[in-house]
Amino acid sequence: MIRSGQFAAHGAQLAGIEPSIPGPRPGVKMRAPCCARHAASGARARSRLTMRPVSHMEHTTRRVNRWRIPIGAVAVHVCIGSVYAWSTFNRPIQALFPDQPWWFSPPYTTFTTALVLLGLSAAFGGPWVERRGPHAAATAAALFFGLGLIIGGLGLALRQPVVVFLGMGVIGGIGCGLGYISPVSTLVKWFPDRRGMATGMAIMGFGGGAFLAGYLNVFFMDRIGVAATVLALGATYFVIMLIGSRLLERPPQGWKPEGWNPPTVVNAMITSRSVTRNEAVRTVQFALLWGILFINVTAGIGILAQASPMMQDMFHRTALEAAAVVSIISVFNAAGRFIWASGSDYIGRRNTYTIFFVAQVVLFLLIPGLAASGNWIVFQLSLFIVFTMYGGGFATIPAFLADIFGPDNVGAIHGATLTAWSAAAVVGPVIITELSNRAKAALAPGAARIHIYDTPLQVLAGLLAVGFVLTLLVRPLSHSRRPAEDTAAA
Repeated sequence: MIRSGQFAAHGAQLAGIEPSIPGPRPGVKMRAPCCARHAASGARARSRLTMRPVSHMEHTTRRVNRWRIPIGAVAVHVCIGSVYAWSTFNRPIQALFPDQPWWFSPPYTTFTTALVLLGLSAAFGGPWVERRGPHAAATAAALFFGLGLIIGGLGLALRQPVVVFLGMGVIGGIGCGLGYISPVSTLVKWFPDRRGMATGMAIMGFGGGAFLAGYLNVFFMDRIGVAATVLALGATYFVIMLIGSRLLERPPQGWKPEGWNPPTVVNAMITSRSVTRNEAVRTVQFALLWGILFINVTAGIGILAQASPMMQDMFHRTALEAAAVVSIISVFNAAGRFIWASGSDYIGRRNTYTIFFVAQVVLFLLIPGLAASGNWIVFQLSLFIVFTMYGGGFATIPAFLADIFGPDNVGAIHGATLTAWSAAAVVGPVIITELSNRAKAALAPGAARIHIYDTPLQVLAGLLAVGFVLTLLVRPLSHSRRPAEDTAAA
Protein backbone atom coordinates (compact mmCIF):
# COMPACT_ATOMS: atom_id res chain seq x y z
CA MET A 1 0.00 0.00 0.00
CA ILE A 2 1.35 3.48 -0.94
CA ARG A 3 1.47 5.94 1.92
CA SER A 4 0.28 9.50 1.44
CA GLY A 5 3.83 10.87 1.79
CA GLN A 6 5.09 8.53 -0.90
CA PHE A 7 2.17 9.56 -3.10
CA ALA A 8 3.03 13.26 -2.66
CA ALA A 9 6.67 12.57 -3.51
CA HIS A 10 5.70 10.56 -6.57
CA GLY A 11 3.33 13.33 -7.70
CA ALA A 12 6.05 15.93 -7.26
CA GLN A 13 8.44 13.88 -9.38
CA LEU A 14 5.82 13.61 -12.15
CA ALA A 15 5.38 17.39 -12.01
CA GLY A 16 9.07 17.87 -12.77
CA ILE A 17 10.21 19.02 -9.28
CA GLU A 18 12.21 17.40 -6.54
CA PRO A 19 10.08 15.89 -3.74
CA SER A 20 10.44 17.58 -0.40
CA ILE A 21 9.32 15.40 2.51
CA PRO A 22 10.36 17.03 5.78
CA GLY A 23 12.46 14.99 8.13
CA PRO A 24 13.55 15.45 11.77
CA ARG A 25 15.39 18.67 12.54
CA PRO A 26 18.35 18.89 14.93
CA GLY A 27 17.27 19.63 18.46
CA VAL A 28 13.68 18.59 17.88
CA LYS A 29 12.71 15.46 19.78
CA MET A 30 9.10 15.17 18.76
CA ARG A 31 7.98 15.00 15.11
CA ALA A 32 4.85 16.66 13.83
CA PRO A 33 1.81 14.46 13.33
CA CYS A 34 1.80 12.45 10.12
CA CYS A 35 -1.04 14.38 8.50
CA ALA A 36 0.61 17.75 9.28
CA ARG A 37 3.93 16.64 7.81
CA HIS A 38 2.23 15.43 4.65
CA ALA A 39 0.17 18.63 4.33
CA ALA A 40 3.30 20.76 4.67
CA SER A 41 5.06 18.63 2.07
CA GLY A 42 2.19 19.06 -0.39
CA ALA A 43 2.09 22.82 0.22
CA ARG A 44 5.85 23.16 -0.42
CA ALA A 45 5.54 21.03 -3.55
CA ARG A 46 2.74 23.21 -4.85
CA SER A 47 4.64 26.36 -3.96
CA ARG A 48 7.78 25.21 -5.77
CA LEU A 49 5.69 24.20 -8.78
CA THR A 50 4.19 27.69 -8.88
CA MET A 51 7.48 29.54 -8.38
CA ARG A 52 9.50 27.61 -10.98
CA PRO A 53 7.65 26.90 -14.25
CA VAL A 54 8.77 23.70 -15.90
CA SER A 55 9.47 23.60 -19.62
CA HIS A 56 8.16 20.91 -21.94
CA MET A 57 11.62 19.46 -22.28
CA GLU A 58 11.98 19.01 -18.51
CA HIS A 59 8.92 16.84 -18.00
CA THR A 60 8.01 15.47 -21.44
CA THR A 61 9.35 11.95 -21.62
CA ARG A 62 6.99 10.29 -24.10
CA ARG A 63 7.99 10.08 -27.73
CA VAL A 64 5.55 11.54 -30.24
CA ASN A 65 5.49 10.36 -33.83
CA ARG A 66 5.44 13.61 -35.78
CA TRP A 67 3.88 11.90 -38.81
CA ARG A 68 0.55 11.60 -37.01
CA ILE A 69 0.26 15.41 -36.97
CA PRO A 70 -0.29 15.68 -40.76
CA ILE A 71 -3.05 13.06 -40.51
CA GLY A 72 -5.00 15.24 -38.11
CA ALA A 73 -4.26 18.31 -40.22
CA VAL A 74 -5.56 16.67 -43.39
CA ALA A 75 -8.73 15.48 -41.61
CA VAL A 76 -9.53 19.06 -40.59
CA HIS A 77 -8.61 20.59 -43.95
CA VAL A 78 -10.52 18.05 -46.05
CA CYS A 79 -13.74 19.10 -44.32
CA ILE A 80 -13.34 22.87 -44.50
CA GLY A 81 -11.97 22.50 -48.05
CA SER A 82 -15.44 21.47 -49.18
CA VAL A 83 -16.10 25.21 -49.55
CA TYR A 84 -14.13 24.95 -52.81
CA ALA A 85 -16.96 22.91 -54.33
CA TRP A 86 -19.39 25.75 -53.68
CA SER A 87 -20.13 26.29 -57.37
CA THR A 88 -22.05 22.97 -57.38
CA PHE A 89 -24.51 24.61 -54.93
CA ASN A 90 -24.95 27.81 -56.98
CA ARG A 91 -27.88 26.93 -59.21
CA PRO A 92 -29.80 24.64 -56.79
CA ILE A 93 -29.69 27.35 -54.10
CA GLN A 94 -30.51 30.10 -56.60
CA ALA A 95 -33.58 28.10 -57.66
CA LEU A 96 -34.89 28.45 -54.08
CA PHE A 97 -34.54 32.25 -54.24
CA PRO A 98 -35.30 33.15 -57.88
CA ASP A 99 -36.25 36.78 -57.24
CA GLN A 100 -32.91 37.86 -55.73
CA PRO A 101 -30.40 39.78 -57.95
CA TRP A 102 -27.04 38.03 -58.36
CA TRP A 103 -25.19 40.45 -56.08
CA PHE A 104 -27.68 39.80 -53.23
CA SER A 105 -28.48 36.16 -53.90
CA PRO A 106 -27.57 33.55 -51.24
CA PRO A 107 -25.08 31.70 -53.48
CA TYR A 108 -22.99 34.84 -54.03
CA THR A 109 -23.32 36.55 -50.65
CA THR A 110 -22.84 33.35 -48.64
CA PHE A 111 -19.77 32.14 -50.54
CA THR A 112 -18.13 35.56 -50.49
CA THR A 113 -18.91 36.14 -46.81
CA ALA A 114 -17.57 32.71 -45.84
CA LEU A 115 -14.22 33.46 -47.47
CA VAL A 116 -14.10 36.99 -46.04
CA LEU A 117 -14.75 35.62 -42.54
CA LEU A 118 -12.19 32.89 -43.18
CA GLY A 119 -9.48 35.49 -43.63
CA LEU A 120 -10.66 37.77 -40.83
CA SER A 121 -11.06 34.98 -38.28
CA ALA A 122 -7.62 33.66 -39.22
CA ALA A 123 -6.15 37.14 -38.78
CA PHE A 124 -7.77 37.96 -35.45
CA GLY A 125 -7.70 34.38 -34.18
CA GLY A 126 -4.03 33.78 -35.02
CA PRO A 127 -2.64 34.96 -31.65
CA TRP A 128 -5.33 32.96 -29.82
CA VAL A 129 -4.39 29.84 -31.79
CA GLU A 130 -0.73 30.33 -30.83
CA ARG A 131 -1.69 30.66 -27.15
CA ARG A 132 -4.23 27.85 -26.88
CA GLY A 133 -2.62 25.36 -29.25
CA PRO A 134 -3.84 23.45 -32.30
CA HIS A 135 -6.12 21.01 -30.47
CA ALA A 136 -8.31 23.70 -28.92
CA ALA A 137 -8.37 25.70 -32.16
CA ALA A 138 -9.34 22.70 -34.30
CA THR A 139 -12.07 21.75 -31.83
CA ALA A 140 -13.50 25.27 -32.02
CA ALA A 141 -13.29 25.07 -35.82
CA ALA A 142 -15.30 21.83 -35.81
CA LEU A 143 -18.02 23.44 -33.71
CA PHE A 144 -18.28 26.57 -35.85
CA PHE A 145 -18.07 24.85 -39.24
CA GLY A 146 -20.41 21.96 -38.45
CA LEU A 147 -22.94 24.19 -36.70
CA GLY A 148 -22.77 26.74 -39.51
CA LEU A 149 -23.70 24.15 -42.13
CA ILE A 150 -26.52 22.77 -40.00
CA ILE A 151 -27.98 26.26 -39.50
CA GLY A 152 -27.53 26.99 -43.20
CA GLY A 153 -29.32 23.76 -44.11
CA LEU A 154 -32.25 24.74 -41.90
CA GLY A 155 -32.32 28.13 -43.62
CA LEU A 156 -32.52 26.43 -47.01
CA ALA A 157 -35.32 24.15 -45.81
CA LEU A 158 -37.26 27.16 -44.49
CA ARG A 159 -36.26 29.32 -47.49
CA GLN A 160 -34.87 32.02 -45.23
CA PRO A 161 -31.89 33.69 -46.97
CA VAL A 162 -30.77 35.50 -43.81
CA VAL A 163 -30.48 32.20 -41.92
CA VAL A 164 -28.49 30.70 -44.81
CA PHE A 165 -26.20 33.74 -44.77
CA LEU A 166 -25.63 33.65 -41.00
CA GLY A 167 -25.11 29.89 -40.87
CA MET A 168 -23.04 28.98 -43.91
CA GLY A 169 -21.57 32.44 -44.46
CA VAL A 170 -20.76 33.88 -41.03
CA ILE A 171 -20.54 30.96 -38.59
CA GLY A 172 -19.19 28.51 -41.17
CA GLY A 173 -16.67 31.09 -42.39
CA ILE A 174 -15.28 31.54 -38.88
CA GLY A 175 -14.92 27.77 -38.60
CA CYS A 176 -13.03 27.72 -41.90
CA GLY A 177 -10.56 30.36 -40.68
CA LEU A 178 -9.79 28.70 -37.35
CA GLY A 179 -9.54 25.28 -38.98
CA TYR A 180 -7.27 26.56 -41.72
CA ILE A 181 -4.51 28.06 -39.56
CA SER A 182 -4.60 25.73 -36.55
CA PRO A 183 -2.61 22.85 -38.13
CA VAL A 184 -0.32 24.95 -40.36
CA SER A 185 1.83 26.71 -37.75
CA THR A 186 2.06 23.43 -35.82
CA LEU A 187 3.42 21.57 -38.83
CA VAL A 188 6.03 24.27 -39.47
CA LYS A 189 7.33 23.65 -35.93
CA TRP A 190 7.23 19.83 -36.26
CA PHE A 191 9.03 19.89 -39.64
CA PRO A 192 11.73 22.59 -39.50
CA ASP A 193 13.72 20.51 -41.98
CA ARG A 194 10.93 20.52 -44.61
CA ARG A 195 8.71 23.54 -44.08
CA GLY A 196 7.29 23.57 -47.59
CA MET A 197 6.48 19.88 -47.59
CA ALA A 198 4.85 20.10 -44.16
CA THR A 199 2.53 22.97 -45.01
CA GLY A 200 1.84 21.35 -48.37
CA MET A 201 0.64 18.18 -46.64
CA ALA A 202 -1.89 20.08 -44.54
CA ILE A 203 -3.14 22.51 -47.15
CA MET A 204 -3.31 19.69 -49.71
CA GLY A 205 -6.25 18.40 -47.70
CA PHE A 206 -8.05 21.71 -48.16
CA GLY A 207 -7.88 21.34 -51.93
CA GLY A 208 -8.67 17.64 -51.78
CA GLY A 209 -11.84 18.29 -49.81
CA ALA A 210 -13.45 19.86 -52.86
CA PHE A 211 -12.75 16.72 -54.90
CA LEU A 212 -14.90 14.67 -52.55
CA ALA A 213 -17.47 17.39 -51.99
CA GLY A 214 -17.88 18.04 -55.71
CA TYR A 215 -19.26 14.53 -56.19
CA LEU A 216 -20.99 14.20 -52.83
CA ASN A 217 -22.88 17.47 -53.24
CA VAL A 218 -24.33 16.54 -56.63
CA PHE A 219 -24.97 12.90 -55.67
CA PHE A 220 -26.97 13.74 -52.55
CA MET A 221 -28.71 16.82 -53.96
CA ASP A 222 -30.14 14.67 -56.76
CA ARG A 223 -31.59 12.29 -54.16
CA ILE A 224 -32.50 14.25 -51.03
CA GLY A 225 -32.35 17.89 -52.12
CA VAL A 226 -29.95 20.70 -51.34
CA ALA A 227 -31.23 21.48 -47.81
CA ALA A 228 -30.96 17.91 -46.50
CA THR A 229 -27.56 17.56 -48.18
CA VAL A 230 -26.16 20.57 -46.34
CA LEU A 231 -27.58 19.33 -43.02
CA ALA A 232 -26.07 15.86 -43.44
CA LEU A 233 -22.68 17.22 -44.48
CA GLY A 234 -22.61 19.57 -41.49
CA ALA A 235 -23.00 16.68 -39.04
CA THR A 236 -20.48 14.51 -40.91
CA TYR A 237 -17.82 17.20 -41.13
CA PHE A 238 -18.19 17.99 -37.43
CA VAL A 239 -17.38 14.40 -36.43
CA ILE A 240 -14.40 14.10 -38.80
CA MET A 241 -12.90 17.43 -37.69
CA LEU A 242 -13.33 16.50 -34.03
CA ILE A 243 -11.41 13.26 -34.59
CA GLY A 244 -8.66 15.13 -36.46
CA SER A 245 -8.31 17.67 -33.65
CA ARG A 246 -7.39 14.86 -31.24
CA LEU A 247 -4.22 14.18 -33.25
CA LEU A 248 -2.92 17.76 -33.16
CA GLU A 249 -0.48 19.00 -30.52
CA ARG A 250 2.51 21.28 -30.18
CA PRO A 251 6.05 19.88 -30.25
CA PRO A 252 8.00 20.07 -26.98
CA GLN A 253 9.95 23.28 -26.47
CA GLY A 254 13.31 23.12 -28.24
CA TRP A 255 12.32 20.00 -30.18
CA LYS A 256 14.03 19.12 -33.46
CA PRO A 257 14.03 15.99 -35.65
CA GLU A 258 16.43 13.29 -34.55
CA GLY A 259 19.74 13.66 -36.36
CA TRP A 260 18.84 17.06 -37.84
CA ASN A 261 20.65 20.30 -37.13
CA PRO A 262 19.94 23.74 -38.61
CA PRO A 263 22.02 24.24 -41.79
CA THR A 264 25.32 26.03 -41.32
CA VAL A 265 25.22 27.49 -44.84
CA VAL A 266 23.27 30.74 -44.65
CA ASN A 267 20.42 31.25 -47.14
CA ALA A 268 19.94 34.97 -47.76
CA MET A 269 16.15 34.56 -47.92
CA ILE A 270 15.88 32.68 -44.60
CA THR A 271 15.92 34.69 -41.37
CA SER A 272 18.17 33.88 -38.44
CA ARG A 273 15.59 34.82 -35.80
CA SER A 274 11.85 35.24 -35.31
CA VAL A 275 9.88 38.47 -35.07
CA THR A 276 6.44 39.10 -33.60
CA ARG A 277 3.30 39.59 -35.64
CA ASN A 278 3.15 43.29 -34.79
CA GLU A 279 6.72 43.75 -36.00
CA ALA A 280 6.12 41.71 -39.15
CA VAL A 281 3.01 43.57 -40.33
CA ARG A 282 4.92 46.88 -40.33
CA THR A 283 7.46 45.71 -42.90
CA VAL A 284 7.55 46.09 -46.67
CA GLN A 285 8.13 42.34 -46.91
CA PHE A 286 4.75 41.65 -45.32
CA ALA A 287 3.01 44.07 -47.70
CA LEU A 288 4.64 42.42 -50.71
CA LEU A 289 3.74 38.90 -49.57
CA TRP A 290 0.20 40.06 -48.83
CA GLY A 291 -0.07 41.47 -52.35
CA ILE A 292 1.37 38.31 -53.90
CA LEU A 293 -1.16 36.11 -52.12
CA PHE A 294 -4.01 38.51 -52.91
CA ILE A 295 -3.31 38.48 -56.66
CA ASN A 296 -2.78 34.73 -56.90
CA VAL A 297 -6.00 34.06 -55.00
CA THR A 298 -8.03 36.69 -56.88
CA ALA A 299 -7.25 35.07 -60.22
CA GLY A 300 -7.96 31.53 -59.05
CA ILE A 301 -10.99 32.18 -56.91
CA GLY A 302 -12.64 34.23 -59.63
CA ILE A 303 -12.64 31.20 -61.91
CA LEU A 304 -13.41 28.80 -59.07
CA ALA A 305 -16.57 30.65 -58.05
CA GLN A 306 -17.92 30.44 -61.62
CA ALA A 307 -16.23 27.25 -62.81
CA SER A 308 -19.40 25.25 -63.32
CA PRO A 309 -21.43 28.01 -65.06
CA MET A 310 -18.37 28.96 -67.13
CA MET A 311 -18.03 25.47 -68.58
CA GLN A 312 -21.75 25.29 -69.26
CA ASP A 313 -21.69 28.66 -71.08
CA MET A 314 -18.39 28.35 -72.97
CA PHE A 315 -18.51 24.66 -73.92
CA HIS A 316 -22.22 23.76 -73.53
CA ARG A 317 -21.51 21.11 -70.88
CA THR A 318 -24.18 19.74 -68.55
CA ALA A 319 -24.19 20.52 -64.83
CA LEU A 320 -23.04 16.97 -64.06
CA GLU A 321 -20.17 17.17 -66.58
CA ALA A 322 -19.11 20.52 -65.15
CA ALA A 323 -19.28 19.12 -61.60
CA ALA A 324 -16.99 16.27 -62.66
CA VAL A 325 -14.42 18.76 -63.96
CA VAL A 326 -14.72 20.81 -60.75
CA SER A 327 -13.87 17.66 -58.81
CA ILE A 328 -10.86 16.97 -61.05
CA ILE A 329 -9.77 20.59 -60.62
CA SER A 330 -9.80 19.92 -56.89
CA VAL A 331 -7.39 17.01 -57.37
CA PHE A 332 -4.91 19.26 -59.18
CA ASN A 333 -5.52 21.98 -56.62
CA ALA A 334 -4.64 19.53 -53.85
CA ALA A 335 -1.70 17.97 -55.70
CA GLY A 336 -0.28 21.39 -56.51
CA ARG A 337 -0.28 22.30 -52.85
CA PHE A 338 1.99 19.39 -52.00
CA ILE A 339 4.13 19.36 -55.17
CA TRP A 340 4.83 23.09 -55.42
CA ALA A 341 5.30 23.60 -51.67
CA SER A 342 7.68 20.62 -51.47
CA GLY A 343 9.52 21.82 -54.56
CA SER A 344 9.94 25.25 -53.01
CA ASP A 345 12.21 23.63 -50.39
CA TYR A 346 14.69 23.12 -53.24
CA ILE A 347 14.13 25.96 -55.75
CA GLY A 348 13.18 28.65 -53.23
CA ARG A 349 9.89 30.35 -52.44
CA ARG A 350 10.47 33.44 -54.60
CA ASN A 351 11.38 31.37 -57.66
CA THR A 352 8.24 29.29 -57.12
CA TYR A 353 5.97 32.33 -57.21
CA THR A 354 7.79 33.71 -60.24
CA ILE A 355 6.87 30.53 -62.12
CA PHE A 356 3.27 30.85 -60.94
CA PHE A 357 2.74 34.34 -62.30
CA VAL A 358 4.52 33.92 -65.63
CA ALA A 359 2.69 30.69 -66.46
CA GLN A 360 -0.73 31.98 -65.41
CA VAL A 361 -0.48 35.17 -67.48
CA VAL A 362 0.07 33.01 -70.56
CA LEU A 363 -2.75 30.57 -69.73
CA PHE A 364 -5.36 33.22 -68.88
CA LEU A 365 -4.73 34.90 -72.24
CA LEU A 366 -4.91 31.52 -73.98
CA ILE A 367 -8.29 30.36 -72.59
CA PRO A 368 -10.57 32.66 -74.68
CA GLY A 369 -9.02 31.30 -77.87
CA LEU A 370 -9.55 27.74 -76.67
CA ALA A 371 -13.23 28.48 -76.07
CA ALA A 372 -13.59 29.99 -79.54
CA SER A 373 -12.06 26.92 -81.17
CA GLY A 374 -14.03 24.53 -78.94
CA ASN A 375 -10.84 22.85 -77.73
CA TRP A 376 -12.31 21.24 -74.62
CA ILE A 377 -9.31 19.02 -73.82
CA VAL A 378 -6.68 21.78 -73.89
CA PHE A 379 -9.04 24.05 -71.96
CA GLN A 380 -9.27 21.48 -69.19
CA LEU A 381 -5.49 21.00 -69.14
CA SER A 382 -5.04 24.78 -68.87
CA LEU A 383 -7.43 24.92 -65.93
CA PHE A 384 -5.68 22.02 -64.23
CA ILE A 385 -2.29 23.75 -64.51
CA VAL A 386 -3.72 27.04 -63.24
CA PHE A 387 -5.19 25.36 -60.19
CA THR A 388 -1.99 23.53 -59.29
CA MET A 389 -0.46 27.01 -58.99
CA TYR A 390 -3.47 28.42 -57.21
CA GLY A 391 -3.21 25.68 -54.59
CA GLY A 392 0.57 25.85 -54.57
CA GLY A 393 0.39 29.55 -53.73
CA PHE A 394 -1.64 28.82 -50.60
CA ALA A 395 0.68 26.03 -49.48
CA THR A 396 3.93 27.88 -50.14
CA ILE A 397 3.03 31.15 -48.38
CA PRO A 398 3.37 29.80 -44.78
CA ALA A 399 6.89 28.52 -45.53
CA PHE A 400 7.71 31.84 -47.23
CA LEU A 401 6.54 33.69 -44.10
CA ALA A 402 8.58 31.38 -41.84
CA ASP A 403 11.65 32.02 -44.00
CA ILE A 404 11.26 35.80 -43.85
CA PHE A 405 9.95 36.29 -40.30
CA GLY A 406 11.01 33.10 -38.46
CA PRO A 407 8.89 30.12 -37.31
CA ASP A 408 7.97 31.13 -33.75
CA ASN A 409 4.98 33.34 -34.59
CA VAL A 410 4.19 32.07 -38.08
CA GLY A 411 0.63 31.13 -37.10
CA ALA A 412 -0.27 34.68 -36.11
CA ILE A 413 1.58 36.19 -39.09
CA HIS A 414 -0.02 33.70 -41.46
CA GLY A 415 -3.42 34.59 -40.07
CA ALA A 416 -2.79 38.28 -40.76
CA THR A 417 -1.68 37.44 -44.30
CA LEU A 418 -4.91 35.55 -44.95
CA THR A 419 -6.81 38.85 -44.95
CA ALA A 420 -5.54 38.90 -48.54
CA TRP A 421 -7.75 35.86 -49.10
CA SER A 422 -10.72 37.77 -47.67
CA ALA A 423 -10.13 40.68 -50.03
CA ALA A 424 -9.60 38.36 -52.98
CA ALA A 425 -12.83 36.53 -52.17
CA VAL A 426 -14.66 39.78 -52.90
CA VAL A 427 -12.62 41.07 -55.83
CA GLY A 428 -12.20 37.84 -57.81
CA PRO A 429 -15.88 36.83 -58.07
CA VAL A 430 -16.90 40.45 -58.74
CA ILE A 431 -14.48 40.71 -61.69
CA ILE A 432 -15.72 37.47 -63.23
CA THR A 433 -19.43 37.86 -62.43
CA GLU A 434 -19.90 41.57 -63.11
CA LEU A 435 -17.93 41.71 -66.36
CA SER A 436 -19.42 38.47 -67.71
CA ASN A 437 -22.95 39.64 -66.83
CA ARG A 438 -22.37 42.88 -68.69
CA ALA A 439 -21.19 40.96 -71.73
CA LYS A 440 -24.17 38.63 -71.44
CA ALA A 441 -26.61 41.57 -71.25
CA ALA A 442 -25.16 42.98 -74.47
CA LEU A 443 -25.85 39.77 -76.40
CA ALA A 444 -28.77 39.38 -78.76
CA PRO A 445 -31.47 36.96 -77.54
CA GLY A 446 -30.40 33.37 -78.15
CA ALA A 447 -26.80 34.30 -79.02
CA ALA A 448 -23.96 32.02 -77.91
CA ARG A 449 -22.21 32.91 -74.65
CA ILE A 450 -18.77 31.65 -75.63
CA HIS A 451 -17.04 35.04 -75.36
CA ILE A 452 -18.68 36.53 -72.27
CA TYR A 453 -15.63 35.62 -70.15
CA ASP A 454 -12.98 37.09 -72.47
CA THR A 455 -12.74 40.50 -70.78
CA PRO A 456 -12.59 39.25 -67.16
CA LEU A 457 -9.87 36.75 -68.09
CA GLN A 458 -7.82 39.51 -69.70
CA VAL A 459 -8.24 41.72 -66.62
CA LEU A 460 -7.04 38.88 -64.40
CA ALA A 461 -4.04 38.30 -66.68
CA GLY A 462 -3.02 41.94 -66.20
CA LEU A 463 -3.36 41.56 -62.43
CA LEU A 464 -1.14 38.46 -62.51
CA ALA A 465 1.53 40.49 -64.33
CA VAL A 466 1.54 42.89 -61.37
CA GLY A 467 2.05 39.90 -59.07
CA PHE A 468 5.14 38.94 -61.05
CA VAL A 469 6.64 42.39 -60.38
CA LEU A 470 5.84 42.20 -56.65
CA THR A 471 7.59 38.83 -56.42
CA LEU A 472 10.80 40.26 -57.83
CA LEU A 473 10.75 42.99 -55.15
CA VAL A 474 10.75 40.60 -52.15
CA ARG A 475 14.03 40.70 -50.25
CA PRO A 476 15.16 39.28 -46.89
CA LEU A 477 14.38 41.04 -43.64
CA SER A 478 17.31 42.99 -42.23
CA HIS A 479 17.87 42.14 -38.56
CA SER A 480 20.54 44.77 -38.04
CA ARG A 481 17.64 47.22 -37.63
CA ARG A 482 14.18 47.04 -36.16
CA PRO A 483 11.41 46.15 -38.62
CA ALA A 484 10.02 49.69 -38.51
CA GLU A 485 13.42 51.05 -39.51
CA ASP A 486 13.66 48.43 -42.24
CA THR A 487 10.31 49.61 -43.58
CA ALA A 488 11.37 53.25 -43.57
CA ALA A 489 14.61 52.46 -45.38
CA ALA A 490 12.72 50.60 -48.09
